[in-house]
Amino acid sequence: MVELNEEEQRILEYLRTRVASGDSYFRAKNIAESIGLSAKQVGVRLPHLAEKADEVDIEKWGRARSTTWRVTRS
Repeated sequence: MVELNEEEQRILEYLRTRVASGDSYFRAKNIAESIGLSAKQVGVRLPHLAEKADEVDIEKWGRARSTTWRVTRS
């Protein structure tokens, strides 16, 4: 895996933990509230993590008021 900055590591750790407990769909604002970042910080990094992360697959799933991301184990 390529180098991740501290914020990307926090997001990825959160996603790994939640996926392991059975969750699959996420919104940036919910992730942000849980790990102490802004929704914009998370939303900007998720597409980059989708390309970089080996342990989880991150896919843009739907867009209503905000984008939903589908995350599954690799």
